[in-house]
This record gives sequence, C-alpha cells and structure tokens, in this order.
Amino acid sequence: MTDQRDPAETRARRIIDRQLSDAGWHVCDRNAIDLVNHKGVAVREVHLGEAGRADYILFLDRRVVGVIEAKPEGQPLTGVEWQSNRYAEGLPPEFKLNALLVNEKLPFIFEASGSETHFTNVYDPDPRARSIFNFPQPETLSRIIRGALEEPGAPTWRSKVKSLPAFDHYDLRPASRRAITNLEQSLAENRYDRSLIQMATGAGKTRMAVTESYRLLKYGGFNRILFLVDRNNLGDQTLAEFRDWTTPDDGRKFTELYNVDKLKSAGMVESSKVVISTIQRVNAALRGQVVEDSDDPNLDGYTPDIPVEVVYQSALPPEAFDLIIIDECHRSIYGEWRAVLEYFDAHLLGLTATPVKQTFGFFKQNLVSEYTYAESVADGVNVDFDVYRIETKISGEGTTIEAGSIIPVMDKRTRVERIEAIDEDVEFSATEIDRKVQSKDQIRLILSTFRDRLFTEIFPPTST
Repeated sequence: MTDQRDPAETRARRIIDRQLSDAGWHVCDRNAIDLVNHKGVAVREVHLGEAGRADYILFLDRRVVGVIEAKPEGQPLTGVEWQSNRYAEGLPPEFKLNALLVNEKLPFIFEASGSETHFTNVYDPDPRARSIFNFPQPETLSRIIRGALEEPGAPTWRSKVKSLPAFDHYDLRPASRRAITNLEQSLAENRYDRSLIQMATGAGKTRMAVTESYRLLKYGGFNRILFLVDRNNLGDQTLAEFRDWTTPDDGRKFTELYNVDKLKSAGMVESSKVVISTIQRVNAALRGQVVEDSDDPNLDGYTPDIPVEVVYQSALPPEAFDLIIIDECHRSIYGEWRAVLEYFDAHLLGLTATPVKQTFGFFKQNLVSEYTYAESVADGVNVDFDVYRIETKISGEGTTIEAGSIIPVMDKRTRVERIEAIDEDVEFSATEIDRKVQSKDQIRLILSTFRDRLFTEIFPPTST
C-alpha cells in the first residue's frame, strides 16, 4: 500500500514495483541481483556511466533487454521519451557485453508514473510510445524476441501487415473485399489503434471478420484474437461461422488450423487462437470468476449503473490479444464497459450496420470501410422494404397507471418478477412505452391488426 504522505516519486516507485511483480518480474536492488533463479529481473537504480542513472533496468534470461524511466505519480509521460531513449542507447561497455541490442539500442523502452505506463517496442517499424495498462510479462517479451530472431525482416505484426499476400482467389463479396483491403491498409500505415467497418445487416460482416482473422493469424503475425458478441447465444452462431469457414489456401476448416473457443475462464485463453465472448464475461474473467457456458442472466445483457473498473489479472494480461473484434459496436458497451476494452494492448476493430456519433468518436473517426443498406439493396445482397405503421392511442399519447393498481415489476438484472401496489399515479410518455413499461393489450392489438390486414393492406395481391 502507498502512503499519501510520501513524496509523489516514492509513491510512484512503490506502485511500479507492484505492477512489475504482478506481471511476474523479480524486482530488486543492484546489490541483490539474482539472474539464475528468475527469468525476468527488474533492477532499481542502475548507473550507466555518462548516460546517467536508470530508474530500472530489465534483465530477461540473464541479458539486459529494457529500461524504465520512472516519473512522479501524476506527471505526464508524453515528452520524456528522450530520457529513456538516452539510457537505452547509452549503455556502457560492461553492460553491452550482456545486452540484447537492436540497432545499438535496447529493444524495450518504458516510461511509468504508477498511474500511467508507456511502452516502445523497438522491433516495430517506426517505433513509438503507446499507452498500456501494465508492464508485459517476461514470457511476452521472450515471444517478441523469438519472433524477431525467426523473421528479422518483419519481427512484429506491425511489420508483417505491411506485406500481406493478395487474396484475389478468396470467395468474397465486393464489399467484404473492400473492407479487408482498407483495414489492412490502415493496419500497415499504423494509422490508429482502432478501426471501424460499417456494413449493412445481412451483408456478411461475420464472414468478412472470420476471413480477416485467418489472414492476420496466418500471415500477419497476430497471436490471438478476441471476438466480442452482443449476447451469449450469438457466440454459438459466431463459433459455427468459424467452424464452417473453409480456408481458401488448402481447403481445410478454420478450426482444423486454429483453436476457437468460447471464454470460460481467464486461464483457458492460452490454448486458443480465437476467443469468443461477451464483454460482461470478459469482465468476469478479469475478476477471476469462472464463467459457465450456459446463459447467465446475472451476466448476459447486464449493464452496470456506473462504469466498471478493472484490475490486473495475470491469467489474462493486457497483452493476451493482438486484435479485438467488437460486433454490434454501435451499442453503448464502450460507455460503462470502456475500461475492459482499454485494458488490453490490442487493435480494436468495430463492426456495425448503424454507427452513432459516439461510435465514430470511440474509434477515432477511423472509418476504413462503409457499405450502406441502400448499397446492399442495389447490389442484390439485401431486399428493400416498406414501412407499415400501426399506431395505438398509448403509443401516440402515453399512459397513466393509477394509484392503487397492482402490477408486476421485473428486475432488469436478475429478471426476477415481483408484484407491487403503487401509491400514486405514474405517468409514462409515448417514448417510454416498451422501454420502461409494457402494455400487453397494446401488443395484442398490434398483432391482431397485422394478422387482419396481412395480404390486404400489407403485401396486397398484385394484379396479373
């Protein structure tokens, strides 16, 4: 625990120590270094000759691989990269003998204040600092290093997406082909850490997303993908899409090449390449809860009264996913649930047919592809429609429930229904009907009207 009476820098160091320890690093002073019994070691206060004193030096498998510049809690980190870069480039000879260098620089550079952490991966093309929730685990940095050794010309996914193979032979509709082309161009340019695809309902968003998942896993250097669905039962449909999709390269099914699973707990993620879940279940996993596969009214569809807060979960660390696909992203999940999405150090891809202004704002206006309903009708992908409006007195004027009425009331979270007698009149406007109150008589009237006028006023017979 930090003591608020301590100086801001002291508080920051204590938080940074804890964050490193949570991620699996052994934190110690220089006179207590143990490189034999620990894979990752973070050493405090290391003098680097003319370069100055580094706040932390990171050892991985007995080699120096990174540096951390610590700042007082609350101090902005933007603009202090020059200090950490000075340490990363200015190692004295005795450290260089036991260091992993990329173009004469340590590959992993951090700035941290306890409340913020910035990370630069020097293996990336045009490397630049980005905000992360917590320090990566030692094994994560080891995996990055292994990837760089195996393919030095394209060591990270940000390098690999610059030269993805053509997909002319893929069986795709023109709109899906355009969406994939534009998304991959945005990834290659490292334009933003978020992308938005608008595609009409029924135009093949999920199939397009499965196709792109395959390309990024096979050719793009992506290690794991999280596919977020709006409801748990939609997860089964999405899982079926992955199982049924045939790869265009060798004719095998997607799931013959990559494990695709629905999220059940944080620890099971390690064995999967694609994880399907609702955001509520991801939040439960971050809290260490076991998530059952069956529908749970306490989870699915639940929206908290205030925005959720997340804490570090070693079994599901921020680097667990490289890509998060958010289906039906126009819904307000990134309001109350925003912290869950921003916990992960992943590119966010939103899919929606009907974005709102908040959607564009969340995805930083990076709309990479747009395919409207009108375009889908013109292309013969969808059929047109006519609106037949049935208006009742309640839907036009609202209603009043009189005092003394005994009515059933349902808890939205638990769906438990109880009977209540109201003490005073309760008025509902027309816009609140079916949102806050339901009238079964109104629903019956609409259904009977639809039945009686079907094939007369609604879909009338055509003359031959």
